[in-house]
Amino acid sequence: MRQITTANIIAIGTELLTPYRTDTNSLYLTARLNEIGIDVTSKSIVGDDVRDLERAVAAALDHADVVITSGGLGPTADDLTREAVSSVLGLTMTEDPALVEQLRERFARRKAVMPEINRRQAMVPRGATVLPNPRGSAPGLLIARGEQIIVLFPGPPRELEPMFVASVVDALSARTEGRRLRRRVIKIAGQPESKVDQVAAPIYSAFVDGVVPVATTILASPGQVELHVSARGVDIPAMDAQLDDVVGRLTAALGDSVFSTDGRAMEVVVGEALRARGLTIALAESCTGGLIAARLTEVPGSSAYVLGGVVSYANAVKHEQLGVAATTLQTYGAVSEQAAAEMATGVRERLRADVGLAVTGIAGPDGGSDEKPVGTVCFAVAGPGDALVTDRRVVPGDRQLIRAWSVMVALDLVRRAVR
Repeated sequence: MRQITTANIIAIGTELLTPYRTDTNSLYLTARLNEIGIDVTSKSIVGDDVRDLERAVAAALDHADVVITSGGLGPTADDLTREAVSSVLGLTMTEDPALVEQLRERFARRKAVMPEINRRQAMVPRGATVLPNPRGSAPGLLIARGEQIIVLFPGPPRELEPMFVASVVDALSARTEGRRLRRRVIKIAGQPESKVDQVAAPIYSAFVDGVVPVATTILASPGQVELHVSARGVDIPAMDAQLDDVVGRLTAALGDSVFSTDGRAMEVVVGEALRARGLTIALAESCTGGLIAARLTEVPGSSAYVLGGVVSYANAVKHEQLGVAATTLQTYGAVSEQAAAEMATGVRERLRADVGLAVTGIAGPDGGSDEKPVGTVCFAVAGPGDALVTDRRVVPGDRQLIRAWSVMVALDLVRRAVR
């Protein structure tokens, strides 16, 4: 049979075309397909219109070895994926009595009677393989069309993801002839994208046409740059060795701005460093409003090192709860390295932590001045021991960008203090 190398993904649902719902299934599917050597060459979102669905499916079949849809397999009138795919492929659909019985039993286990409308979920295109869905009522479907494969999944990620692993990944992997994609992710803090690429480009460019060709992508987000280094092929040990070599060279060139070479997020790296040294941290946040605490506590087990924090927007809170001197606020202002230092020291002492982290700034859009424009942010890390580090930055952007950027800078300062 022909080797599978490409896939198209179609996310189905009118709600995904609104600002209120995001398609995350395609991100998951792309990652899993890449791991088994399949390139996703196109993604699309289509509303609940049968003609639009038919056009999208037909276009995908013209360009890809594998077409995967998510959504539109429910029991209601706007769930049209089965009908659209069957129409494009010229297949008739018949009701599967075994599926009807499974649906009745599913409802019965919940002490309910199955509505007759749910029988639509038991309609199966001729020749399709039914994919069990232990977490929902909508079964998936796998259809072979010559050398091509079409897979229909329900929309909820908690249903789709285990179904892909249990019923689809092995079937697709068997058609890739051992081709795999190996990837490394280097994460860099505190450096602009242009500077990172200036340092990194001479290194990764030397491997583009090597025995094991290496591809590199650079991605920037607030306070962070990522280098994605990847190789495709069948010789996994050779690919891993080449990638390890490239990553080692890049890490050496970029120095201590690199905080992760295995994809770990900054909050994970900081948490592991605190835990390894047996340290605890307390937070005093002004312009970030608790965003740093939220990032740190997203990590399971973070209660071992995060003691708590104070969101101190008002000067009175800075003074009364954190012990920032009135003279400091009057002389230097709330947005100053002096105020940040006293905030960090104060929260550390009051919560009896080993490390105190403070952020105070002007996130805008109002409140700036010639001396302290919008985007001025001051940071301080008190501890471990008698150490005290302060910093002041000015970053362009809107309120959301300034706050996101400030979170990354603050966490990186802690990383450097406790490593």
